[in-house]
Amino acid sequence: MIRVLLVDDQPLIRSGFRALLDLEDDIEVVAEAGDGEEGLSLAREHLPDVALIDIRMPVVDGIETTRRIAADPDLSGVHVVILTNYGFDQYVFDALRAGAAGFLVKDIVPEDFLHAVRVAARGDVLLAPSITRKLINRYVDQPLHTGPSAGLEELTNREREAVALVAQGLSNDQIAARMVISALTAKTHINRAMTKLRARDRAQLVIHAYESGLVAPRNR
Repeated sequence: MIRVLLVDDQPLIRSGFRALLDLEDDIEVVAEAGDGEEGLSLAREHLPDVALIDIRMPVVDGIETTRRIAADPDLSGVHVVILTNYGFDQYVFDALRAGAAGFLVKDIVPEDFLHAVRVAARGDVLLAPSITRKLINRYVDQPLHTGPSAGLEELTNREREAVALVAQGLSNDQIAARMVISALTAKTHINRAMTKLRARDRAQLVIHAYESGLVAPRNR
């Protein structure tokens, strides 16, 4: 059973998502919160698999809530998915840097929403190529920080190659085909790179790749 925590300051939004999730046999909404502070408390109490968190809330916003969840060792199994009305913007970018595994726009179709929850629960959240392109564009618009990055020198050549392909938006199967290795080996390279770079998930791995200068964006 996938355990979900809903954190949104709009009761109507929460009730809509809950109604949709409650129809699924393999998903259970364990708690709801109207702000980030309450959401963090409930996350510690219920240890959900997935926390769906609105990015803009009173008291404690979604970015700070995500940061606190990512920093708490007891919540390492909680996968944060950011909810937003605005598509990919600076707030979403900051949330990804804070430790969110991905994000959903609130007008997403129900089938895609349910699929995203299940993917997040497996810990297999990855950024879709369209989102990766927006991350890249974010870096095209500002100078790269290409100084030394903690852990980067510890990566093997194959791990660096795998990280670079993750930053291009490729899946494990696509990375395996490109590197001519098995999907399991590709996943191993990526997981080891995440450990060495202290990246919580693939979203942070992508950001780390660009901030470190391991991958450079092309000009538009």
